[in-house]
Amino acid sequence: MLINNKQFSFVVEQFSDLRILRYPVSGFEELSLKQKELIYYLSQAAVEGRDILFDQNYKHNLTIRRTLEAVYEHYQGDRTCSEFVNLEVFLKRVWFSNGIHHHYSTAKMTPGFSRGFFETTVQSIEEKHLPLKHGEPKQDLIKRLTPILFDSKVASRRVNQSENEDLIVTSANNYYRGVSQQEAESFYASKKNPEDKRPVSHGMNSLLTKENGKIVEKTWKTGGLYSKAIEKIVYWLKKAILVAENSQQKKVISLLREFYETGDLNTFDQYNIEWLQDQNSHVDFINGFIETYGDPLGLKASWESVVNFKNTEATHRTEIISQNAQWFEDHSPINKRFKKEEVRGVSAKVINVAMLGGDCYPHTPIGINLPNADWLRKEYGSKSVTIENITYAYEQAAKGTGFLEEFCYSDEEIARHKEYGFQAGNLHTDLHECLGHGSGQLLEGISGDELKAYGAVIEEARADLFALYYIGDAKLIELGLLTNEEAFKAEYDNYIRNGLLTQITRISLGDNIEQAHMRNRQLIASWAYEKGKAQNVIEKMINNGKTYFVINNYEALRKLFAELLAEIQRIKSEGDFESGKKSGGDIRS
Repeated sequence: MLINNKQFSFVVEQFSDLRILRYPVSGFEELSLKQKELIYYLSQAAVEGRDILFDQNYKHNLTIRRTLEAVYEHYQGDRTCSEFVNLEVFLKRVWFSNGIHHHYSTAKMTPGFSRGFFETTVQSIEEKHLPLKHGEPKQDLIKRLTPILFDSKVASRRVNQSENEDLIVTSANNYYRGVSQQEAESFYASKKNPEDKRPVSHGMNSLLTKENGKIVEKTWKTGGLYSKAIEKIVYWLKKAILVAENSQQKKVISLLREFYETGDLNTFDQYNIEWLQDQNSHVDFINGFIETYGDPLGLKASWESVVNFKNTEATHRTEIISQNAQWFEDHSPINKRFKKEEVRGVSAKVINVAMLGGDCYPHTPIGINLPNADWLRKEYGSKSVTIENITYAYEQAAKGTGFLEEFCYSDEEIARHKEYGFQAGNLHTDLHECLGHGSGQLLEGISGDELKAYGAVIEEARADLFALYYIGDAKLIELGLLTNEEAFKAEYDNYIRNGLLTQITRISLGDNIEQAHMRNRQLIASWAYEKGKAQNVIEKMINNGKTYFVINNYEALRKLFAELLAEIQRIKSEGDFESGKKSGGDIRS
């Protein structure tokens, strides 16, 4: 690809199980000076929350990162020796995963350097460069960090979702301290009012801990926890208000600033309502405590940020989807009781991202649908985005790697992906984010929290199944969203290949699949494979000692997706915890 008449390099480097990519920000040059200034201020606010996420992921992450960084910057020994090279790789992995736990499996990563090398090396670094507590000798820092880094039993998993275990006590994340799962669940259950039709997201922006034997919440806000970072975020938000594109956007940023200053969850809901009303701004953003994947109870939100501007040309397809939202809802293969009679406020666009932060960086989403609260979606709708400059970077970086040739069974499958894969993949994301998350409704009296630790997996499965079902519908060809009836097959090929095979390469053999999106894909692909065995819908093929999964009947597979979507929507709408647990429970690679 040529960017400004220069060849653009998508791949930066590769190490361990990671490839680091660059993405173009096409269209930035055409923005006005004021819009660029707004993006700059919002981008600075995105950068300031980095340490919040590191700390949320594990309470010792910052100390470990800063110690390794001190070694990386000031080590005077042989930098070509295997021990130092392995330390450098481990530090890069910590940067990428925002801590010492793998970003997908959430298992603690194993250092490639020895305990002795770590101890000797840290001892060689001047005290002024190390993150020592006041008056702490270097030996005590080493003593603190050594078991954390090298003992596999210490903080072994950031998020544990295994059955019959205390999910709080056995998870290393820093959302709870000194409380059990039962205590946490009881604490937040006591805050719920079954009669409240607009419940705030209790626990979303706080640490739950014990002080003098009493359970208390410590809120993330200015003057509270993470105050130092939040004050800097607020500083840049105040700058952004001055160059907002319009009065509505100014109101949105002002409410976010107020939420950070007060920690008031009612203010956060008001911010979301006003953010949904902002349909005219070319520049948009996400900033705050948003997704709950990192909490095994699905309550506490990790910090993230996305700064973006509209890709006007590509947004045309999401506008078509939004305009037909009621048709998709009416024709969904779910029980009529779970369908919305009136779909409200669905808006979607394709964006080019300018800056990512927190839980959206360096491993990035390709689509987003917000807000998360079900009552907000029902009353005010949702905003969806497909991040096309990220998906484009993925597509371009994959060329010439031999990936398709390695994992596709036939030349026909390879050719189909090359012809339709990028188009169909983006449309899957559009449908998933734009309509999937916003489809269906909860039954009266269901709050949306009933599925607890399995809620995120069920929700992602619901949105994916919605997209998979409709991407094979002739309506998409009628609307001009797909070019012909062969296009959807490329996405089905990719989804089954990914769910059953290629995504598992991201984690170690035998590890639990903990990341919600990965669990969802495994759930859907495995269920479809097993359910379709009698008809040989998906066939496991062995060729020259290599395993492949080949779809023999695409229409039959679509019917299976419809069947599973109906059940997953029922689980969500009825708040059926036991069925949710059975569907979203332990999954191993």
